[in-house]
Amino acid sequence: MGHWWHTNITEPGKLPLLLALAAFVLTFAITRTITRMIRAGKGPFRNITPGGVHVHHVVPGVVLSVLGGFGAVASGQHSVTAMVFAVIFGVGAGLVLDEFALILHLDDVYWTEQGRQSVEMVVLTTSLVLLVLAGFSPLGVDELTDEQENGRLGLVLTMVVNFLFVLVTLFKGKARMAVVGALVPFVAVIGALRLARPASPWAKRFYGRRHKARARSVLRAYHHDVRWAGPRRKFQDLIGGAPDRVPLPGPKP
Repeated sequence: MGHWWHTNITEPGKLPLLLALAAFVLTFAITRTITRMIRAGKGPFRNITPGGVHVHHVVPGVVLSVLGGFGAVASGQHSVTAMVFAVIFGVGAGLVLDEFALILHLDDVYWTEQGRQSVEMVVLTTSLVLLVLAGFSPLGVDELTDEQENGRLGLVLTMVVNFLFVLVTLFKGKARMAVVGALVPFVAVIGALRLARPASPWAKRFYGRRHKARARSVLRAYHHDVRWAGPRRKFQDLIGGAPDRVPLPGPKP
């Protein structure tokens, strides 16, 4: 275990990244626990409202992210200072992404359906950092041999080709696959070759007169959403809490 840790974590300088990830996940978990307790009216925690203004935790999160980010950049990979700043950055990022949906919509949508986007962003970020810790490099650079890495042409061609796959996947309306595909090129290749989502720019551009392709796209998207929407919502509710139920409009008097 000690040899593996030194070879895969300490020597490559990945310890600050691991500490940042641990702080990020732990901060998100603690924050969600506290906000759920506040929502339920349990425990000693309350919203911070000086002067009647609700100060969201994204505010200290931004401060900590900036402080930790600049501090980590100014420190060496193997220094204790870099590890401290990495933890600070992880805490700040956890606070910020926990309210990602609020930043996106510029509205307090924390406990609404739109608020699920915060949980989704946290899960996606955690997955990407884990892939980086596992040794995956952006745009397939990790798949090159030593000779190819030394040759600029091979390096550039690999990055360009993989970037094109990522771009096509994104253009087809598959944002999650595009992001993961930047680290795992095989995912981007699959996303680029499969049918586009019906509302994507690709479908609007290329499926306008191809009625069969558009029908297949709609049908495949429907089956995919039916299959995965339920489990994804349950998973998001488990780690982030279920959103408030919006009452259906009643009959008009």
